[in-house]
Parts: sequence; structure tokens; C-alpha cells
Amino acid sequence: MNPPEAYIAGRTAAKSVEDRKARPQDLAEGKYVYAIIACDEPREFKNRGIGERGDKVHTINHRQMAAVVSDSPTIDYERSRRNMMAHTVVLEEVMKEFDLLPLRFGTVASSAESVERQLLVPRYGELSAMLEKMRGRSEFGLKAFWHEGVAFGEIVRENARVRKLRDALQGRSLEESYYQRIQLGEEVEKALTAIRARDEELILSRLRPFMRDIRTNKIISDRMVLNAAFLVERGDVPALDEAIRQLDQEFSERLMFKYVGPVPPYNFVNIAINWER
Repeated sequence: MNPPEAYIAGRTAAKSVEDRKARPQDLAEGKYVYAIIACDEPREFKNRGIGERGDKVHTINHRQMAAVVSDSPTIDYERSRRNMMAHTVVLEEVMKEFDLLPLRFGTVASSAESVERQLLVPRYGELSAMLEKMRGRSEFGLKAFWHEGVAFGEIVRENARVRKLRDALQGRSLEESYYQRIQLGEEVEKALTAIRARDEELILSRLRPFMRDIRTNKIISDRMVLNAAFLVERGDVPALDEAIRQLDQEFSERLMFKYVGPVPPYNFVNIAINWER
């Protein structure tokens, strides 16, 4: 039996699309850019570049500055775990020796000349000032969460209006208490916002002496209290560690903390590049 015409057409169209896809050997070669560092001599690093080709990670230097790069096809990199890890391990190695300005994941220039001509040369003063701000400093991240049920329990105990609305719903069907339930939800949300602001300030008041800058990021769950990044002098890191340890110990029954760092200072560096091809 001959295959249906639609099947043949489909196979032909699929083959045509496949033929139009660029093969790795056909892609133009460029430079994947990881970071900017203060470095006046060419350097190579141990970790290999993104893409699993074994490309060397090295610098493109201009005066007292360098871009950390590896050879790469000029493609849009998928944000897969493998690619993200390859990007991250390069930054982690460089951070052991240099302060750095990280570039966004997937930054690919068409050539070494483009990196120098479009980034290092015209923005030398801007990047130098940014590197100076990062000198001797690292980023740390802190997230704080209420334990399950803690915040709502406090709201019920402390807020007479919420208690009254909650009690009034006992034994009533969803249909007959619809608007009262909406009102209760609004009151709980208002109270939750107030408790979050109070707890956030309590935490930050303990940590501000060790911060040189702070970024508070979006709250992404009802139980999250704080989502922040700190820029910290390396000499202050032990004191920051101890302050967070004390917070964890003191509020262990209400809060849990997720503390990470040092990490690349993405919250304090934003380098936008529009490459000219």
C-alpha cells in the first residue's frame, strides 16, 4: 500500500526544514563572553567553556581590563541545566582570583574584534567605575520564609477583625458566605503584608551594618518574608555569617533562612550590549 499523499507531503516538508537547519560546522564562530575583570595580561583558566567542545576560557585584553571569553558558535544558548552550570563554573573559577562584572547568560559576540571594539574600548571608563565599586566586595543572597501556618496563626491571634470574620463563616455554605470569604481574604492579605514588612525590617536591621548595598527582589510565595541580595566587603563576611547564624537560632520556630554566597554580583551589575554584526 502506498503511503497517503499527505504523509508524503509531511515527510518532504520535514526534510526541507531539517535541511535548512545549520549544522555545527556551518555556524559562524564567535566569542561567548562571561565577564569583565581588571587584568592587564592575557590569561587562561582551567575550566572549559560552554558548549561541551572543550574550548579554552581565556581573556581578550584592553589596557587594564579584560573580557573573559571562550570560542563559541554564534547561537542562542538554551537555558538548560548543563549550559547554566557551564557558565556558572567559569565565573566561580574567575571569582577566586578576580573581582568581576558578570554578563548575562548567552552573551555571544561575533569575534574577538567585536568584543574589543564594541565593549572594552568605548565603555572602558564606565566598566572601570563599575569594577571599582566591586573591588573587594562580593554578593550574598538571603531568603527568609515563615514556617507553615506561622503567619496565619499570628494574624488570627492578633487581629480581632480577622477572628470575627473567620468565626462568622463557621457552618455556612460557600454560596451564602461568598462575599464574606472575599472580605476575610482581603483582611488576611492586608495583615500578612504588615507582618512581612515588620519581619523584613527586623532581619535587615541586624544585617545593615555589614552591607555596602542591598537589592530587595520580588516575593514569590505567601510564606516568603524576604528575598534580598547584599553587596558585602570581604572583610565583613565572617560578621555577616555570624549575624545570620544568630537570626536563625533566635527565630528558628518562626523562620527558616536560605543563605548563599559569594555569587557573581548580578543584582548589582547590568551590562546591556547590542552587538553590531
